Amino acid sequence: MSRSLDQIVSGKGLLVVKVGSSLLVDGDYRLRDAWMRRLVERLSNRPGPVVVVSSGAIALGRSALGLEGRPRLLAQAQAAAAVGQIHLAGAWASAWSSLGRQAAQILLTLGDLEQRPRYLNARATLETLLERAIVPVVNENDTVATEEIRFGDNDRLAARVSALLGANHLLLLSDVDGLYSADPTDDPNARHIETVDGITPEIQALAGRARSDGVGTGGMASKLQAARIATEAGIEVILAAGIGEDPLGELANGARHTAFHAERRPMAARKQWLKSLQQPQGWIEIDSGALAALGRGSSLLAAGVRAVHGEFARGDLVRIHGPEGPVGQ
Repeated sequence: MSRSLDQIVSGKGLLVVKVGSSLLVDGDYRLRDAWMRRLVERLSNRPGPVVVVSSGAIALGRSALGLEGRPRLLAQAQAAAAVGQIHLAGAWASAWSSLGRQAAQILLTLGDLEQRPRYLNARATLETLLERAIVPVVNENDTVATEEIRFGDNDRLAARVSALLGANHLLLLSDVDGLYSADPTDDPNARHIETVDGITPEIQALAGRARSDGVGTGGMASKLQAARIATEAGIEVILAAGIGEDPLGELANGARHTAFHAERRPMAARKQWLKSLQQPQGWIEIDSGALAALGRGSSLLAAGVRAVHGEFARGDLVRIHGPEGPVGQ
């Protein structure tokens, strides 16, 4: 077993596990209770702390609303999330309680991690729970989040929670067993990639298009984005299939997966947070001289600003546009 897998299965470091909807909920939108309890049993046996990032609220709430397939209207999706989240949190709490552990529900919106005071408050809350051996179960607050103010998928949320807490490892359990050189459903000659040392443009190009099917959202593109966020923060990432009845046991026995190695010199925590921000409040157009100064690490002075677009305050995220367009994109 590789060192990363050994640490995930039996290590003392902080492990964040992301569980997708397609693993938790079957084709009839019913919870896979036995699967969940087996996963919790495995996680409870490791000595290190665990955070679970769990999808599934919308999928579980559909039947209560009489919906077939993924809701098309935002109000329907949010109503389904409101119903399903109660069942989802209760199921996780019951599974951990059966093994003598307490679980806590943490619902986050994008603003909770975009605004610095709320970011620090979220970290303090999660750290307090972990200090008391309580297992945080995190999900996006789909009942209030809209397309403009959401993480987009729980892969990215899991990566940002991992960076928030300085986790050692992030395990992305999915319906795929890793990264391939091409989509294996379309190309029988697609080659499985065991390790990735960096998310290069070539690796990013393997992602294809984002997915939005009947149960989950995201796809390989979201997983590579998550891997980039986490590895730049110094976190090892494992992408593995979780559809089997005992995914952690299968991993311990050498099941196929892809390991994304952490950066050897991760960014400072504040720079990690700045780079992960997703919701700019405006943009600033600068001249070539100011652009060159920023490239040298100097500050932006008012003399180099050609125009300001949007309304923003101290601490807000803004984009920089040089003479040739957006910078750093």
